[in-house]
Amino acid sequence: MLYYLKKYWFTNLVAIGLLLLDCALRIGNNLMMMWSFQGIIDRDLSSFFFWMLMLTGSWFILLWVEGLFEFFQGRAVRMMNNEVRRDMTATLLHKSHVDFHGKDTGEYLSWFTNDVNQIEELAWQPFYQCVAGAANAIFSAIALMTLHWSLLVAALINVVVMMIVPQLFSKRMEKLGKDCEAGQSKATGKLKDILAGYDVLRSFGREQRFRQGAKEASEQIEKPKFRLTYIKGFISAGFGCVNIALQMLIDILIGVLSIRGVILQGALMGGGNLCGSLSNGIGTVAQLLLSFSSTKPYFEKITVRGDGVQDEENGGLREISNGITVKDLTFRYDEKPVLDGLSLTFKKGGKYALTGPSGCGKSTLLKLLLGWLPGYGGTICFDGADAREFSAEELQREMSYIEQNVFLFNTTIRDNITLGEDFSDAQMEKALRDSALAGDLAAMPEGLDTPVGEDGGNLSGGQKQRVAIARALIHDRSILLVDEGTSALDQKNAGIVEESLLANPELTLILVSHHLTPERMGRFTGVYDLRNP
Repeated sequence: MLYYLKKYWFTNLVAIGLLLLDCALRIGNNLMMMWSFQGIIDRDLSSFFFWMLMLTGSWFILLWVEGLFEFFQGRAVRMMNNEVRRDMTATLLHKSHVDFHGKDTGEYLSWFTNDVNQIEELAWQPFYQCVAGAANAIFSAIALMTLHWSLLVAALINVVVMMIVPQLFSKRMEKLGKDCEAGQSKATGKLKDILAGYDVLRSFGREQRFRQGAKEASEQIEKPKFRLTYIKGFISAGFGCVNIALQMLIDILIGVLSIRGVILQGALMGGGNLCGSLSNGIGTVAQLLLSFSSTKPYFEKITVRGDGVQDEENGGLREISNGITVKDLTFRYDEKPVLDGLSLTFKKGGKYALTGPSGCGKSTLLKLLLGWLPGYGGTICFDGADAREFSAEELQREMSYIEQNVFLFNTTIRDNITLGEDFSDAQMEKALRDSALAGDLAAMPEGLDTPVGEDGGNLSGGQKQRVAIARALIHDRSILLVDEGTSALDQKNAGIVEESLLANPELTLILVSHHLTPERMGRFTGVYDLRNP
């Protein structure tokens, strides 16, 4: 939390300065009220009008200060929320393939929505409220001290008591905050699953399951939040009782001092407000300290700061000059062995096909080459360099991966191919031609600027695969891994794509296929059947 407050220190400092000025003006208004009331008691008309005029001007200034404070506070909150999301993004980018896919994407979605909302509600807003509470308490104490030193002593006793009590409940509130966060994350994943299965449930007449799933997810969100709210409310009520008791003691002290003539009789009017401001300020700080404790689980998820994310321009895997060797490769999912002692060679520029029944490890081998799956036995070497020396990101700088279930962003065909990078018209034309996508675009009025829809819903399965192939080709990776990436293409277009890939002498192609005709097999440098590699 402090990291983000410090990062945007200038905006926060301006907001805090305006907040302090606001609190000082409010306490000053109380003192001016006392002096104007004293003028009435003393029947001093000029003194009464002077202080009333000063009070009016102070209120005008106060209103403009509050407007400026809202602006700078809102600006700071916006900047800090954006920074939190940036760091969440950096944290996700530093996860391994296994770690990232170990959780449902609905939970990550909850990070960027529910978690940030909770951080704003339980951290940023309470921070400013805490500053206001502390400022009100301090300025009130100073004002009371100008009336009599004994009031300051009473105020200090109040501070000590109200600061100790919250510590008794901080651990409890931290646990409740964790339960609330966990419940919301699970519920978001459940909602995502229910929404994704909308068509299935409707087609089988299972609308009731849709309703029940949404109901259960809603309750999973609200139950821990309700528990956090009402327990926090009971604790706050206890604080309030202690607060009122201390406030009444100070009010009695003011009355006694005023009756004895030690302080202004006008203090009877404004002194109570000062005491209330003092007690409420301290009470606010005490309660909000619990709120800070409940935000700890949200900040603990962020393990990488945005400033630490740097693009590594140097290092990593370079374009291979010899090839890839796999030796004695073994891998298992939990206790299920998939690959056992596999040894293969893929030469630079070679075209290789991996065949075999489902479950024999074809897709697994591609993911091992990409660096997505750690914990394998044996070695994978690129030009003799062990793949373990590189991160998955470094390995993928020279590799493109096309899988059967293509994912497309909900933007245009052009953006899904270029991914935001700039390419020449010649490069684009070649990628479209070699991927057999040019014919499809000719029938689309908007061409490359055609929206693909959510997850490519506006395109056919074959068109989606051709977009993915064009994306891989235009980014000019030297190694292309294809996992049934042409399965949705008709025979003519599959032939065009395959011919383009096989004719590229610089491209090292490793293709997974369940069905290879003898004619197609003869066009590859090597065909490895993983049942008998």
